[in-house]
Amino acid sequence: MEKLKVMVVDDESRMRKLVRDFLVRQDFDVIEAGDGEQAVDLFFEEKDIALIILDVMMPKMDGWQVCREIRKHSKVPIIMLTARGDEQDELLGFELGVDEYISKPFSPKILVARVEAILRRTNAISSDSVITAGILSLDKAAHQVKVDGREVELSFKEFELLSYFMENQGLALSREKILNNVWNYDYFGDARTIDTHVKKLRSKLGKAGDYIRTIWGMGYKFEVEA
Repeated sequence: MEKLKVMVVDDESRMRKLVRDFLVRQDFDVIEAGDGEQAVDLFFEEKDIALIILDVMMPKMDGWQVCREIRKHSKVPIIMLTARGDEQDELLGFELGVDEYISKPFSPKILVARVEAILRRTNAISSDSVITAGILSLDKAAHQVKVDGREVELSFKEFELLSYFMENQGLALSREKILNNVWNYDYFGDARTIDTHVKKLRSKLGKAGDYIRTIWGMGYKFEVEA
């Protein structure tokens, strides 16, 4: 299988090398840009970039400008990196179509896990785009969920949680395993976080919410009765 190409955009060469080294270990092909203008030029030259890791604070063109320019032409997944933990920055990022938002300093292992999770979600690392179970249908490529043909609006994490359940139908999943896979190993909350998300997910799915069964003292199982 051909390696997926990731573009890392940061004006700090040390940061680019750190991220590149971790991505290369996971068998990604990595290209680098040291400023916003170079990033835009490279993006249109390369054509086959699967995902962009983009720093906010850069010379010539900042990350927001780069994101706006790329979004005029492409829906390529973008992870924004910033040294600021400002909520307004995050909101702006999501309005511009950013897929993930990570504040510095961060763990490179967590960043790579986010990259892989997004590429799985966008179907770059998966052959099966549509999963069906009973009256429930989930399209990973379109990021769409339907119950009995009716579309249901889910949050980002609710969609990832349902995807994980449906990809593991019939398996008993512990809360720890769900946290590790859906929250990408970096969530330091407790099991109540999962229970809260499952409660909301069941409510939104209506009749299909019954497919998510509680295994007392352990976690959950997604199962459709014959």
